Amino acid sequence: MSSIEESKTLAITSLIKRLQAEGKKILSFSAGEPDFNTPEYIKSAAISAIRNNQTKYTPVQGTAKFIESIVEKFNKDNNLFFKNENILVSTGAKQSLYNVMLALCNPGDEVIMQSPYWVSYPEITKIAQAKPVIINTDIKNNFKIHPDQLKEAITEKTKVFLFNTPSNPTGTVYSKSEILDLAEVLIDKDIFIVSDEIYEKILFDGEKHFSIGSIDELKNRTVTINGVSKAFAMTGWRIGYAGGNKDIIKLAKNLQSQSTSNASSISQAAANAALNGDGKEISKMVEEFNLRRNYIVKELQSIEGINCTTPKGAFYTFFDVSNYYNKSFNDFAVIDSISFCNYLINEANIGLVPGVAFGNDNCVRMSYAASMDDIKEGISRLKEFLLKLN
Repeated sequence: MSSIEESKTLAITSLIKRLQAEGKKILSFSAGEPDFNTPEYIKSAAISAIRNNQTKYTPVQGTAKFIESIVEKFNKDNNLFFKNENILVSTGAKQSLYNVMLALCNPGDEVIMQSPYWVSYPEITKIAQAKPVIINTDIKNNFKIHPDQLKEAITEKTKVFLFNTPSNPTGTVYSKSEILDLAEVLIDKDIFIVSDEIYEKILFDGEKHFSIGSIDELKNRTVTINGVSKAFAMTGWRIGYAGGNKDIIKLAKNLQSQSTSNASSISQAAANAALNGDGKEISKMVEEFNLRRNYIVKELQSIEGINCTTPKGAFYTFFDVSNYYNKSFNDFAVIDSISFCNYLINEANIGLVPGVAFGNDNCVRMSYAASMDDIKEGISRLKEFLLKLN
């Protein structure tokens, strides 16, 4: 366990909050959570649950009412047809992923994932005593895996293909046809697919989400991970869920029963209300994210030396700043994504996340889960302090 690293995104966020507490006026664009408040109808459901004394243990798997809502959601939104026994509610989608990976992997197994990846993918894989196998993707191809790359990465030790769309950190969204092309590689292989779809509701430019688990030949080998954190601005409520093969879900449930037991009863009541809402708050949030995205991309693409694609989902831009490496300002040398971000924190009072945390040291991640005023000021500071590097 000594090889397991702290989450770099949480570490950066913690550093920024500490500096802010010390009085430093840092504009943080490191957040992996919406800057919107949880909708009132969801909060009301939680308050009602408390007043009705729904404060006891629930079944490890989750409350029957919430599980039924998840089954209906998967059916309606994802063309995934589950029964209650196919669902496990956990304390956040991260725990859902953690449980499933530990249930699937044995020592020495290989888990294929793409880079850039969410910071926890390799570390959870290592905790499961498996080996991360990284497929490097390129900004020129919008950070997407080509089927030939997937084919080359598969060995007799491959146990899991860990897939994420829309992507954190890149905002990449795979189309249905692109997913079908990847599926062609996987259909004849004895490999499980774990599909992280937590950002599925945050899409732009008419993009449509497609779940790889809805492909008939893969449905029994796919576990779909989702939750309420991103779509409903509920990161602190800590509710995620997994849907998949009942035998895998049972193993994951057994594991959870010996760790955290059930997810919070109050949070489950709130999440149940979220899934049964009309979605208007999601639409408003996505509309605002789209305005911010458009502004950021336009501004970043106007800066000489920055390479920025247009993200199609989530609320991040992941842009290449490597043209600014091997430059300096006063005694501050920029040589990689960490020193680049340290330079901006210390000199420009801007908080970004170094790309090395996601497996790509040429880039940095900027979240647009921040006000437009902060974004405009942040971009202005970025331009000013990039000009000082020489």
